[in-house]
Amino acid sequence: MLVVTIIALLLGAAVAKFSPVLDWVKAVRVQSDIKSIKTALQTYQSTNGFYPTTEQGLQALVSKPQVEPIPERWFRFMDSIQKDPWGSPYVYRCPGIKNPDTYDLYSAGPNRVDDNGSGDDDWGQ
Repeated sequence: MLVVTIIALLLGAAVAKFSPVLDWVKAVRVQSDIKSIKTALQTYQSTNGFYPTTEQGLQALVSKPQVEPIPERWFRFMDSIQKDPWGSPYVYRCPGIKNPDTYDLYSAGPNRVDDNGSGDDDWGQ
């Protein structure tokens, strides 16, 4: 029993020591995901002359939208849309609140609550 307790204490210390590294890794992953999605959105816009609407969402990069405006020259721009490191979908709005001329794209962050771009939301910057 003493051995199990010692192992548990060592594992607890290891997790506490590496926690900041895990937070950094998640932030880097959000940056990478957002850059990939932004590239796909820019290609979508260049091909069709407009970004997907909020209603169409990021899914418009994976499958042809079924609601207006339906692009005439649609291509699959991504194989799938990844969820953020906390398991939530990335937030996409077009037109955006922070960027009314284009779109907003961010992660709701560790609390998984969309705070309209405030709080712990991660914009990948």
